[in-house]
Amino acid sequence: MRRTLAGILAVMAMSTALPAFAAGSDSESAPDPLGDLITGALTGTIPGTLEYKMRATLYHAGAKGIRGLDSLGCKVVAMRTVAVDKTVIPRRTVLFIKETVGLPMPDGGTHDGYWYASDVGGAIKGLKLDLFSGSGRASMNPLMGLNLSHLSVSKVGEFKGCPPE
Repeated sequence: MRRTLAGILAVMAMSTALPAFAAGSDSESAPDPLGDLITGALTGTIPGTLEYKMRATLYHAGAKGIRGLDSLGCKVVAMRTVAVDKTVIPRRTVLFIKETVGLPMPDGGTHDGYWYASDVGGAIKGLKLDLFSGSGRASMNPLMGLNLSHLSVSKVGEFKGCPPE
């Protein structure tokens, strides 16, 4: 089934989107879940396809030792930035975390499950990740049910520059 879907999507991509995709884009743009799905199908990673079960912790701006910038020098983005062990998941990896789909976003929308691995932490080793909730301890409330639980994490792509805000 996966090969059939990948073949169909590859043919569609060659006729329409592949030249733009292959050339890459340096411009900052909005997340493209459909493009990520096509890319995932072509590379064999589809959102929701489990690659890792990782233990989650939470962090927020204002906590001791937390700066406003991630390890890439970019601004940390609430409900998008995730700290990882870069020996397990390289920085600049786009992740799909199934359990975060539908969570409330700071702008009033709902989460689509996409996170950006742009930070690291001293205590983040192995199959652990740290989700950035926003500013202040209260920002962790929507994520509190995920704290210390094991999440389904899939790599779905890469990003250039800083994660989108």
